[in-house]
Amino acid sequence: SARDMEGPLQLVRSLVPPLSAQKHKGQDGRIGVVGGCQEYTGAPYFAAISALKVGADLSHVFCTREAAPVIKSYSPELIVHPVLVKCISKEAPRLASAVLGRGSCRLVAQHGSLLSQGILEASRARDVPVVIDADGLWLLAQHPALVHGYRRAVLTPNHVEFHRLSEAVLRGPVDGTDRREAVRRLSQALGNVTVVQKGEQDVLSDGQHVLECAHEGSGRRCGGQGDLLAGALGVLVHWALLAGPEKTNGSSPLLLAALGACALTRQCSRQAFEKHGRSTTTSDMIAEVGPAFRRLFEP
Repeated sequence: SARDMEGPLQLVRSLVPPLSAQKHKGQDGRIGVVGGCQEYTGAPYFAAISALKVGADLSHVFCTREAAPVIKSYSPELIVHPVLVKCISKEAPRLASAVLGRGSCRLVAQHGSLLSQGILEASRARDVPVVIDADGLWLLAQHPALVHGYRRAVLTPNHVEFHRLSEAVLRGPVDGTDRREAVRRLSQALGNVTVVQKGEQDVLSDGQHVLECAHEGSGRRCGGQGDLLAGALGVLVHWALLAGPEKTNGSSPLLLAALGACALTRQCSRQAFEKHGRSTTTSDMIAEVGPAFRRLFEP
């Protein structure tokens, strides 16, 4: 319920860094979105622009050469790299977090090094947090060891992706009658990475604790909402880790960041739906990020 969420959301509010003229560009986050191919250019754009709208200072997109000019044309505010593998190890140390799997056309199936060598190894070596969704989850179902035990990873599967990943990791069918326990079990089996199962109510677990996001959204299910969530989560994870344990009151920083991103996405959906109804699209939701963020997290 909304009342049950108020305590954790208050902790999320404490993670938001104050704005200051004394800061330099990049302190509030350099986010890297990995994905984008000839067929899919919208998903990485939505994730990257959402990160900027939430409050990241810089947003990079690493995509195929064919996708780069298209994504560049969507917004001059994004830094678009027309490569998927070569630049990533070089840029990873400068990133506050990485968002993987947005519209990558399962290129990871052809280039297994994309996640294992290009991103996850570089990220893990430098403790860079990673948010993994969509085609990234498809790869993890084939190679779960890529993320096992990395406590700065957050997975954001929908219903189908969750069952595919759970069956691969747990080597058996998933009991869908208790979502909370199912999400906890998957997190534990992956070495306590944070898992966010998206649904009518989002269920989140780090293997020890379980939270539910029941914040009111809307009945509209347009494509791209998961991209908004992933981009927002990339920023909030960075802020949560930056804030330190004194701000999280003993709670998992990644779990709080995930709750905040889920609530924000739902609030954007609600506000956009109030204006546009059935015609609501993800672009309408992204236009609501600023007002929704202020309503949820700022006095």
